Amino acid sequence: MNFDEQVVANIVKQVLDRVDLGGSEPSCAAAGGDWGVFASMNDAVEAAAAAQRQYLNCSMHDRAKYVQAIRNVVLEEENLDYISRLAVEETGMGAYEYKLVKNRLAATKSPGIEDLTTDAMSGDDGLTLVEYSPFGVIGAITPTTNPTETVICNSIGMLAAGNSVVFSPHPRAKMVSLHLIQLINRALAREGAPANLVVTVAEPSIENTNAMMNHPKVRMLVATGGPGIVKTVLSSGKKAIGAGAGNPPVVVDETANIEKAAQDIVDGCSFDHNLPCIAEKEVIAVDSIADYLMFNMKKSGAYEVKDPALIDKLVKLVVKEDGKHPVTAYVGKSAKYILEQVGVSVGSEVKVIMMETTEDHPFVQVELMMPILPVVRVPDVDAAIDMAIRVEHGNRHTAMMHSRNVDKLTKMAKLIQTTIFVKNGPSYAGIGVGGEGCTTFTIAGPTGEGLTTAKSFARRRRCVLVGGLDVR
Repeated sequence: MNFDEQVVANIVKQVLDRVDLGGSEPSCAAAGGDWGVFASMNDAVEAAAAAQRQYLNCSMHDRAKYVQAIRNVVLEEENLDYISRLAVEETGMGAYEYKLVKNRLAATKSPGIEDLTTDAMSGDDGLTLVEYSPFGVIGAITPTTNPTETVICNSIGMLAAGNSVVFSPHPRAKMVSLHLIQLINRALAREGAPANLVVTVAEPSIENTNAMMNHPKVRMLVATGGPGIVKTVLSSGKKAIGAGAGNPPVVVDETANIEKAAQDIVDGCSFDHNLPCIAEKEVIAVDSIADYLMFNMKKSGAYEVKDPALIDKLVKLVVKEDGKHPVTAYVGKSAKYILEQVGVSVGSEVKVIMMETTEDHPFVQVELMMPILPVVRVPDVDAAIDMAIRVEHGNRHTAMMHSRNVDKLTKMAKLIQTTIFVKNGPSYAGIGVGGEGCTTFTIAGPTGEGLTTAKSFARRRRCVLVGGLDVR
């Protein structure tokens, strides 16, 4: 058979244009932006909408391939190292070694298409399928505390569900968020995905966030942050998922393995300098074991502050004058750094600042997101559970309990009604670090989705065939 040489040449050229040879980047001609980064929010949303229309024609196999591409590019050691370091440098929060753990966790344990199961009903009247279907374009607001982790797990879940996503990152995490989004876009392009499935704007701001939320082509909003942003998205008139604040208590009773409980509490509280909303924020200990618990916490890396004047000094340093919010400058800072600001020098082995307080103390009532851990004594475990419910403030986020009493573990779990309840372990076990199960950094307590996964970003739709396909 004779082939026209020009036709063959054209075919070869088309193939080469789509293949990554020798590390060269594939063309992103249809993109319009800079690997997913656009000058205006309107351009970003329009690009994401066009991408999602193309994405509808992709198979589930394609979706799985694109999700894997996101996992792979994040897990490349050079990329993982860079985004973990840059997140700390840019935000001034947390620590590199913890960012590594969290970014790796988000890339490996965020569920993909396997989360989207199909239900089928058949009978005399035919066949009905119930499947998970995309919303379309999702607008996602990400925090300064977990900027890269949230982008990773949201991108995986939202793309697995068939959506495109427009990110509105926190301005204080602009550089690392934009860099990561560009990495993701390059990885998707190499796999032949529609351009602009994951987009953002070059200059994140409140104005751009509002423009995203109000854009008619954004069909769903997902906000990870404080109560203010959650309230805003819930007032948008659109389908909204809100991952709000927490103030996780940890209860320790007289039946607990006190040595292990102490180690777990210090490890959980100090994880990424207490930035995760799941981390232990206050300890409620039964009086009979409180002294022994604090003794072991000190052995595990806690520094006890006993001087009331020094405690007051810490309060003035890290809690705003309104008594309701932390001072941002100290969020995610190390225990060593915070103590230095009040004239106390300690070694790097100190991971947590501990003091004994009453229930009404600001350190108990305010979610600080820094490694300051108040301990409150109570007469018995029932009083501890009651207090835990009060100081959790109804956020229904996370709580922990150390006990061998199954009845009391069950009682607390039922009454506190948190999204995550960790028994006899550190808080981070609740998101899959040393505990079973998947992970997420969008924990939607206020809106009830809990640990969000791919199915959280999809609609359940029926497809009904009347009078056929049953073979019984």
